[in-house]
Amino acid sequence: MKDKVIVITGGSKGLGKGLANILANNSNRVVICARHEVELDKTAKEIGAIPFLADVAKEEDVELLAAYAVKEFGCIDLWINNAGIWLPHASIEDTDLKKVQEMFLVNVFGTMNGSKIALTQMRKQGHGTVVNIISTSGLIARPQSSGYAASKWAVRGFTDSIREEVKGTDIHVLSVYPGGMQTDLFGEQKPEEMNKYMTFESVAEKIIENLDALEPLTELIIKRT
Repeated sequence: MKDKVIVITGGSKGLGKGLANILANNSNRVVICARHEVELDKTAKEIGAIPFLADVAKEEDVELLAAYAVKEFGCIDLWINNAGIWLPHASIEDTDLKKVQEMFLVNVFGTMNGSKIALTQMRKQGHGTVVNIISTSGLIARPQSSGYAASKWAVRGFTDSIREEVKGTDIHVLSVYPGGMQTDLFGEQKPEEMNKYMTFESVAEKIIENLDALEPLTELIIKRT
């Protein structure tokens, strides 16, 4: 992953920041987006990335993000849909479905917006890779996590479908399923065993190792050891 034009959503912190940090320090031009301008600008200066304020739940924001990258650098080689939010564990009876709807706008529609717009550009240029960061919650049923799991299963199905749409081209769609990471995703309601979770830096390294492989895995599962 050298000399590429890369867009990373949710790139101001956590896994997105970890990916951007490694890639920006490897001769790549990395554009990161997030919704909070102060944090976004701080991260961009810290790691040498280019900030772009955008809400992935808004298709028009994502269109502007892609247009900016193409205008500045001529193409988009790699697009990583990383932006996502989480809800604290609760039974379905105690789940606030309005908050689930808000989560779907980011986790599901944010990924769909990014994939649609990135693939539109990649079809024009004839090459590119889309990486969707999902979660092991999109593979394994867990109690107290139905809303979050539903969003990740939706993204999994969507990603599998668009992968079929680009078969036979020089465009690739990869899925990444990380297990629990030590990130700010959880806010103040951190899981009890979070100290045993993976660091987002170690997960970022594994994702980039896969991208660097001669034949990257289309589905990369990263579990705690």
